[in-house]
Amino acid sequence: MHRRLSQLRSGIPTGLSARLLVLTVFFILLAEMLIFVPSVARDRLAYLDDRLDAARLAVFALEATPDNMVSQTLANELLADVGAHGIIVHKEDATLMIDSQMPPTPNMTFDLRGVGMFTLIRDAITALFRSDDRILRVLDVSSKESGVVVEVLLNEAPLRAEMWGFGRRLLGVSIVISLITGALVYLSLQWLLVAPMRRLTQGMIKFREDPADATRVIKPANRLDEVGRAERELAVMQETVRQALAQKERLAALGTAVTKINHDLKNILSTMRLLSDGIADSPAPELRRVAPGLAAAIDRAVALTSGTLDYTRDAAPALRYSRFALAGMVEEIAMLGLKSGAMPLQVDNKVPPPIIVAADRDQLFRVLENLVLNAAQVGAQNVVLHAAETKDLVMIEIGDDGPGMAPKARENLFRPFAGSARPGGTGLGLAIAREILRAHGGDIVLDESTGSGTIFRLSLPRAPR
Repeated sequence: MHRRLSQLRSGIPTGLSARLLVLTVFFILLAEMLIFVPSVARDRLAYLDDRLDAARLAVFALEATPDNMVSQTLANELLADVGAHGIIVHKEDATLMIDSQMPPTPNMTFDLRGVGMFTLIRDAITALFRSDDRILRVLDVSSKESGVVVEVLLNEAPLRAEMWGFGRRLLGVSIVISLITGALVYLSLQWLLVAPMRRLTQGMIKFREDPADATRVIKPANRLDEVGRAERELAVMQETVRQALAQKERLAALGTAVTKINHDLKNILSTMRLLSDGIADSPAPELRRVAPGLAAAIDRAVALTSGTLDYTRDAAPALRYSRFALAGMVEEIAMLGLKSGAMPLQVDNKVPPPIIVAADRDQLFRVLENLVLNAAQVGAQNVVLHAAETKDLVMIEIGDDGPGMAPKARENLFRPFAGSARPGGTGLGLAIAREILRAHGGDIVLDESTGSGTIFRLSLPRAPR
């Protein structure tokens, strides 16, 4: 805030449109300055051509006399009209001359026949910044008669005054053009860019003040340009953020509630587990038959409350990196003795031993164990783990021969409480697995899931050598 106030006090334009106005005027003036010197050089050439044409017309007075001579008084009047000290016209058959009584000696000769633009620019710059009044001898072919060369003696001071006058007029016109163009650009940018950008900014500020309020989501205008697209994308992003915040608030409230009741609920479930064990030892056959189902239901309830608490509490796991062989970790999972129903689950470790990963070993173990356990719980008999290294990643593939996932489970696969692949599940395992892998800089995706099995692909950044 202090910086903004200091900028305002110093007169520096802070608005986008004001800066664009200043830049527009500056660039137009810069362009005009780039053409200023060539324009002045062209004006100098035009001035000299006018003097030469006037000199040729003055010589016609000589040709009208029988002896090609006029009185000195008439000669002085003709020279004054031209603004010259002397005139010489070289024709094929004669040379005609008008001069003053004491013509001055020229200081510089300019032959305009075939002269280039760079030479004209050089001579114009030299003339502009001189202070003396040189006598110039200028000659060129007559613009009216080919083969006739006209030569005049001129003072440089009137030429320099004409050049500076032309320069001032050109500068004045340039400033007017710059201001008009700048004003038009300013108004156009205000309408096309600045006003929509201000609307976008105000919409973001308004949404930031209360993201949960659906009425603060920006209403996109019906524009087909980039601004309209930005408004539509902003509206989608704000709505996504609003829904994510609402879900986060619900999960936070859920986590708080679960934290409060988790201890008491576990005690209650532990008591029920002891009772179920007593029912299993009961002499009554009817009670013994319901005991396993009751114990399984209690175990699911304990797992549900523990998993929900872990998810709400550990959404952003802290990572402790180490380097280890991936094949060794998979072998540990294979030795856990997981079962698919009453049958042992076969874990086939096809990870090449040389592959080394840099990751949090406990967290990655948790991810792989959860995926293998999920396969066992849906009825898979065999799980195969492959791995390969690319230039930047370690790719891990986990495939099973289970019955595949239902379409609804695939649609909500990584959403907590919505993406479980088995009845009674919470879907938290895959959601937590994705969070762990993304915290490492990797990811997990479902490659395929059909009636013959399911394949997940995991990626991790490759460990530096």
